[in-house]
Amino acid sequence: MTELELFFSSEGGLAKTIKGFRPRDPQIEMARAIAAAIQSHRHLIAEAGTGTGKTFAYLAPAILSGQKVIISTGTKNLQDQLFNKDLPVIRKAIKAPFLAALLKGRSNYLCSYRLENSLNSAFGFSKEDADALSKIKSWSKRTKTGDIAEMSDVAEANPVWYQATSSVDNCLGQDCPKYSDCFLFKARKEAQEAEILVVNHHLLCADWSIRDGGFGELLPQAEVIIVDEAHQLADTASNFLGISVSSKQLHDLAADALTEYFKDATDMPALRAACEELEHGSKDLRLAFGIELKRGEWRDIDSNPKITGALADVLAQLQRLAAELELASVKSKGLESCFKRAEELVQQLKVISEEPGGKWIRWYETHRKTVTFSRTPLDIAAEFRSFMQLSKAVWIFTSATLSVAQSFDHFANSLGVANADNARWDSPFDYASQSLFYHPKGLPKPDHPDFTAMIVDFVVPVLQASRGRAFFLFTSHRALKEAAELLADKIPYPLLIQGSRPKGALLDQFTKTEHAVLLGTASFWEGVDVRGEALSCVIIDKLPFASPGDPVLKARMEAMRKSGRNPFFEYQLPAAVIALRQGIGRLIRDVTDRGVLMVCDPRLLKRSYGQIFLDSVPAMKRSRDIAEVQAFFAQEKQASKDKA
Repeated sequence: MTELELFFSSEGGLAKTIKGFRPRDPQIEMARAIAAAIQSHRHLIAEAGTGTGKTFAYLAPAILSGQKVIISTGTKNLQDQLFNKDLPVIRKAIKAPFLAALLKGRSNYLCSYRLENSLNSAFGFSKEDADALSKIKSWSKRTKTGDIAEMSDVAEANPVWYQATSSVDNCLGQDCPKYSDCFLFKARKEAQEAEILVVNHHLLCADWSIRDGGFGELLPQAEVIIVDEAHQLADTASNFLGISVSSKQLHDLAADALTEYFKDATDMPALRAACEELEHGSKDLRLAFGIELKRGEWRDIDSNPKITGALADVLAQLQRLAAELELASVKSKGLESCFKRAEELVQQLKVISEEPGGKWIRWYETHRKTVTFSRTPLDIAAEFRSFMQLSKAVWIFTSATLSVAQSFDHFANSLGVANADNARWDSPFDYASQSLFYHPKGLPKPDHPDFTAMIVDFVVPVLQASRGRAFFLFTSHRALKEAAELLADKIPYPLLIQGSRPKGALLDQFTKTEHAVLLGTASFWEGVDVRGEALSCVIIDKLPFASPGDPVLKARMEAMRKSGRNPFFEYQLPAAVIALRQGIGRLIRDVTDRGVLMVCDPRLLKRSYGQIFLDSVPAMKRSRDIAEVQAFFAQEKQASKDKA
């Protein structure tokens, strides 16, 4: 028995460390495959169903390899879980010593210089912001890492953190008077020395874009790169290869320049005027788009004189501010930094505004208080393939959802991954006995104007049978809002609505509230782990096809058509299958979980492509009869009575 096999055996390190641990064949097989890939220096695409234990399956061979390994996860929350929970367990279980580090993006670390600047600012803060900054100052004296995730008294989403963190735009780098005490600098130094480095996809792709532009690097060279939640990587990578400028960036530049003006340039009134002009102009630019929140094509801007006028005004205001900052830049490093930011934003805004070649897509997105202008590459496959070759590392891609009907072509093609081995392991859960897939007869067509109201009538009996304890997942915010209003008078269970509270708080409330029904959109389709009876039913309104009106999707599909390819079957359909699999994955999270999945889209059986969806989901028992749903939950209720 090899060291790796012993580690996962019933007498091994994990069994001695984790109470109730039982060896799982898929976990051991996955660990073997990853060890072989590292040893043979071959890339690997590895799909592991929910419950396989893929985190330990890739951590053990990575550590035992003795090589420099970067592990990239989908989100900062998963990063924290991997570093603070999983690695300590494996450190206790494994014999081999290793040095691990956690590295996040710049804005996740306290910036002592900006905090001091804010506390000494000539501007007043609201009572709430002043109180939050006081708490941050107190914490700054205790923290060893400066990671703002440690600071529970001030939520990460609180805008006041802008005053106490830096960004790539406003960081002074080695010119900062606080550089020797910089938390980011310390974290990057530890990252260079670590054997196992935990990052996230945003940081991995930021490093790629910097290397690609010839501007150095954020991450150390690694011999192995493991990408967990790899199904998210293509979208993240696409964003980093493009250019984006938001009205918030412009407003923040003006605000920061104004702070520096009051510190070091009060003899330059024209600078103050330019700052205030851009502050107002950035707000007017957002207002020019109206109140609707949407993503749109650039042609919407070109055809609207009000928007083109506001955009031209902001560019002129930005150029005036850049000119004033150039004159003031000799006075301090802070003003010099603002000048460089202004120059770069001028260039980026000009590039986005100009008609691009055929390899780029221009689009915009409005948010509640800001608007973002973007130029995104039409295809990233060739660029990402070059990045993989440049890194000279072995790449391991893993997730519970990488294949479509057992094929990895969609994932591999999206990133240009060539010559990679692939393997998949089904979930060890017994879906046939633990779950039921309910798809009722008589469902309305998804394009019916009263679709949401009509499916609610099908959903209510299911929620009554499950006694709440459900996720109701939607493909649009509009449908969610409509369903929430309809359900309020139809079921006696607590309704928890996405947007009413932060995601983490809402999930916590769901697990603590008996018989709750949570209504959510995209962010609740994946990365959510609710085990036990609290979540016993997952209802999905429609097959999750991306909106055909999305400007990036639209442009990519058109390019595929022009080259003689079929964009629906090559792009839209596989992406929707993976999204559906993620949604379904919320239901069964443990060997003792039981639950009903309901999909309200009749295209599952009425369209030929529906079979591709059905071939990609776990082997559940299927039913079209509400009586079977009621019997499933009645059986659970009886079992609970028998235990009592």
